[in-house]
Amino acid sequence: MSAEPDRLQAHAHRGTPPGIARPTPQAQTEPRWIERPANKGLLLGFLGVALFAATLPMTRLAVGTVDAPLMSGVFVAMGRAVVAAALSLLFLLATRAPLPQRRDFWPLAITSAGVVFGFPLFSSVAMRYVEAVHASVIVGVLPLATAAVGALLHRQRPSSGFWACAALGSALVVAFAVLRSGSAGLGVHPADLLLLAAMLCAAIGYAYGARLSQHMRAEHVICWALVIALPITLPMAFTARPQMPLPASAWWGFVYTAVFSMWIGFFAWYRGLALGGTVRVSQVQLVQPFMSMLFAVPLLGERLDAVTLGFAVAVIATVFMGKKMPVHANAHRPERN
Repeated sequence: MSAEPDRLQAHAHRGTPPGIARPTPQAQTEPRWIERPANKGLLLGFLGVALFAATLPMTRLAVGTVDAPLMSGVFVAMGRAVVAAALSLLFLLATRAPLPQRRDFWPLAITSAGVVFGFPLFSSVAMRYVEAVHASVIVGVLPLATAAVGALLHRQRPSSGFWACAALGSALVVAFAVLRSGSAGLGVHPADLLLLAAMLCAAIGYAYGARLSQHMRAEHVICWALVIALPITLPMAFTARPQMPLPASAWWGFVYTAVFSMWIGFFAWYRGLALGGTVRVSQVQLVQPFMSMLFAVPLLGERLDAVTLGFAVAVIATVFMGKKMPVHANAHRPERN
């Protein structure tokens, strides 16, 4: 008897006709470059940064200037947290999110202190006194701060080449600030200290949120951080609420910071940090100052010139160079949650 029927039956069982090569797993799924967690992390991190980039210009729209004040910085910071917390409650119920474990309470509290209280409060108060472009260049120190906090928290050892790229990118941002300052110099304004404090708070909140995202859904991390802060943010927002009519632009700025800066942006950002690593993905933030300036052009009338674009290209180059540098884990000190 011929063996051909048996061979046909075997191929049929495997789901592939004879004479036709079985497709490889790579051909049935996404391209290989997007399958790698590190690359997915970078893409999600970039999406989060793109959403965060409009935060400073939108905050400036909401708080106004010294000559034309609008919302108070306290209301913008606490009010956006209240709106995002309400959205978070609905999301947690819709996804049937489990309650955080007891071991996650303090990391969640630290995350909340950094990204729900510290960064929004310091930056919102500062934005009444400095222009969005000036504040944007201060953001240039955030990737280095996030990488440093992430390396300490996750017990990682970035290579000297990685730190060189991170330092080069930060130095480019500082050099850009010097060139844009003109003959008056950078100057030291109390608002600059508030912005630096905001950057430190953000770095700590990012690092702890990324750590939680290793065993919690990234979306749930920011949601729980907002919910546990609600007993404080709600009365503060109510006390600082506006007492006079405000232009629609101020409310649009407030809504953006509440929905995108305080909520949706963190969905992508924490997932990206968890997939690609806090130290490496944090360097994507080097492009945030220049993206903020791009948003500031139509929103605040800022001018975008060749110097700005040139520095943007140089900073982006350091991000990709840093991506290629090794980041080592300390195997002898396992991380504990």
